[in-house]
Parts: sequence; structure tokens; C-alpha cells
Amino acid sequence: MPDGEIYTGPVEDSLNGWVKYTYPAIYGGVAVEGAELKFVNGRVEQATAVKNQDYLLKMLDSDQGARHVGEFAIGTNYDINKFTGNILFDEKIGGTFHMALGAGYPDTGSKNKSSIHWDMICDMRTDSEITVDGESFYKNGQFVFGK
Repeated sequence: MPDGEIYTGPVEDSLNGWVKYTYPAIYGGVAVEGAELKFVNGRVEQATAVKNQDYLLKMLDSDQGARHVGEFAIGTNYDINKFTGNILFDEKIGGTFHMALGAGYPDTGSKNKSSIHWDMICDMRTDSEITVDGESFYKNGQFVFGK
């Protein structure tokens, strides 16, 4: 498997904001397209999708931890440059980030427990930005902190 991601477990109640995923979020063989999530204090409070929204909502309601992020990661392998539908490749696409709803990795400090771990990937290479504590951290597929 190719390498190419930096990942962590976020503080469970710290995530505020929204994301609209550019790639289908595939879980259990079902592709949810156009997923948009709004987070308030670490929890998905609103969720919509263009395709398979009912499935998205069902998964979010599968248990108490499913509406929280267990993993936050940035893809750093710029030799992988297109979506394939294989999460082990796609989550490493250079210029993307992904968040996994549900179970986190305890070795990252994540305490979130869930029956799901659903990676959702967003292309960040054009007109996109991640801010941390009000400071730009990642913009248009590149790290910008310290610049």
C-alpha cells in the first residue's frame, strides 16, 4: 500500500464548521454523493447528500459515537492524483483531507468509540482552506502555516 497521510484524532468537542465532500463517501458498498456536514462542538448537527442521504443519516444514527470525528487526516502523496473508489489509495491523494466519522485510533489520543469508521475525502487543491484557531493552516492543497 502506498504511504502518504498525516493523521490524528481530534479533541472530541473541538470541531466547528462545515465541509462539502467532493468525492463519493463509500461505506458498506454504498456511495453517498455530495455529502455536506455541519459540525457544532464536535458533533454532526446537520447532514445532507445529493445521493443516498437516507443511508448517510442512518449511519450517523447507528450509535452515539457515529456523529463525531475519530480521525482527521491530510493526504500527502502527490503521485496519487485521481479518485479510484479504493479508500486505501484515495485517502492519500496529495492535496486532499479526510475525516473519519466514528471510531478513532486510541494511539492518536482519540477517545471516540463507534461501530463505524467512515472515511470521507475532500479535494482541497482549488479554492479551499483549513483554519486552526482562526489561522490558515492548509490552503489549496498545501500547508501554509509558518509562511
